[in-house]
Amino acid sequence: MSELAERLDAVTAGVTAAAALAGRDPGSITTIVVTKFHPAQLVRDLFDLGVREFGESRHQEAQPKIAELADLVGTTWHFIGQLQSKKARQVAAYAGIIHSFDRESLVGPLAGSRVFIQINLSDDPERGGVAPEHVEALAESALKGGLDVVGLMAIAPLNGEPRAAFARVREASERLVRTVPSATALSMGMSGDYSDAIMEGATHLRIGTAITGNRPTKG
Repeated sequence: MSELAERLDAVTAGVTAAAALAGRDPGSITTIVVTKFHPAQLVRDLFDLGVREFGESRHQEAQPKIAELADLVGTTWHFIGQLQSKKARQVAAYAGIIHSFDRESLVGPLAGSRVFIQINLSDDPERGGVAPEHVEALAESALKGGLDVVGLMAIAPLNGEPRAAFARVREASERLVRTVPSATALSMGMSGDYSDAIMEGATHLRIGTAITGNRPTKG
């Protein structure tokens, strides 16, 4: 078994164990393998191992990589990075789901897209995301603009307990579904904290290095 397959199996086992602890069906949790900075061949290797959900966060890298991998039928590409307004329409052309919708100015460029509303759980505006108290208003604007809001996305702050942060997202989700009943998905949890995210109801995990290994170093 390759190291890549071993890492994938280890994460799959970890997800299953965390789901069991939370009393949840592991089949209700989607693991997105984040392949940013990795070559297209790694995506092909993961595809051969059964992976179909991939995440990218930099448009300038994602667009040509996804075009190169157009023959991989059945894949879903998730865009998880911060969106530049001038690039949003291009991202919408290849991303099956966008996890970083966070402002009203993106409604037009993303019309027709499936989106997660990103919440900022930190005090740093540079991290992207809308304040939790503004989620419902943004969701209403998104619906009027023809977006399909599937749920909320968040990144745990660098400091503090991840599970407490994810609990805040779950609470915001409980408010959001009063406005958008179908927006029940929660995109949260990465390589170091996905177990905590599962305990708080994560439906989509964004796992990078725990599966892909370290990012390639530039020569």
